[in-house]
Amino acid sequence: MLRMSDGTELLVVDAPTVRRLLPMARCIEVMAEALAGLGRDQAVNPLRSVVELPFPSSWLAMMPGAQVDPPVFGVKVISIFNENRVAGFETHQGVVLLFEAQHGSPVAIVDASEVTALRTAAVSGVATGTLARPDASEVAIIGSGTQARTHLEAMLAVRPIDRVRAWSPTRERLEAFVADARARHEVPIEAVDGPQEAVEGASIICTVSGASEPVVRAEWLSPGAHINAVGSALPTARELDAETVRRSRFYADRRESALNEAGDLLLAIRDGVVTADHVIGELGQVLIGAAEGRTGPDDITVFESLGLAVEDVAAARAVVEAARAEGAGTTVRLT
Repeated sequence: MLRMSDGTELLVVDAPTVRRLLPMARCIEVMAEALAGLGRDQAVNPLRSVVELPFPSSWLAMMPGAQVDPPVFGVKVISIFNENRVAGFETHQGVVLLFEAQHGSPVAIVDASEVTALRTAAVSGVATGTLARPDASEVAIIGSGTQARTHLEAMLAVRPIDRVRAWSPTRERLEAFVADARARHEVPIEAVDGPQEAVEGASIICTVSGASEPVVRAEWLSPGAHINAVGSALPTARELDAETVRRSRFYADRRESALNEAGDLLLAIRDGVVTADHVIGELGQVLIGAAEGRTGPDDITVFESLGLAVEDVAAARAVVEAARAEGAGTTVRLT
């Protein structure tokens, strides 16, 4: 349980420290625990609140959440500035403010960009480990930003990957991602010329593109493919075409979030090819056996990832516990 040392101190943890203290394998474990708790209704996770800002292509988002076991709560507050890509900055900037659950005291401020980068990919790692075929070994990555980097790391952590194909519409960014991946990982990875070339033959597909129109189509999919749909988190945007959604066994991180925010699902419902009942269950429910996962080797499975506050709170808690254990981070006195 998180506790204040004397009620007056706040631990501040920067991005490099988050990265060092929360390796991907550990983050995957933490996310599985958090999602299982959510599946048991031992968490509070309301829909995020998003405010459009009076600046070009920018928003402010607030995501509060709480866990019962271990007892902790907090809120992630981030800005989303889409034009940051041009300037070389992360599009998501912000912090996770963590509180202990005994007296409600704030205990830590943790960099949110790195928490988001790690926990999002780690949740896809949990989904892949739970829903993908055990022998899945070929990965397609659609996108070339931060989430492409962390998703490749997560996929390598949960399946015996022997081939990776990547595509994004900006060739320079794609080639930079591939070069970085080759330097980091001992797995063949190649840049391809289109999404179809990436997807065909892949047994795991990670869409981290932020596309508003489909970059995955049903006719490209191999039997048994698993898709982590991550990049579009708006009800008006989708990365998967409606037929992909229809053919799939469809899972969400949170059903309520999917039915309010997931364009992949909502636009397929609008097109009349599925209904809201198409969501088989939440990933946490599959983990605890309350929802059925893959039923056979030819199932197409989709995990719709929108990102949850309980994931941020759980990741930040793990970082703070590790930081305190080794004396890392910066302590700020509040009084």
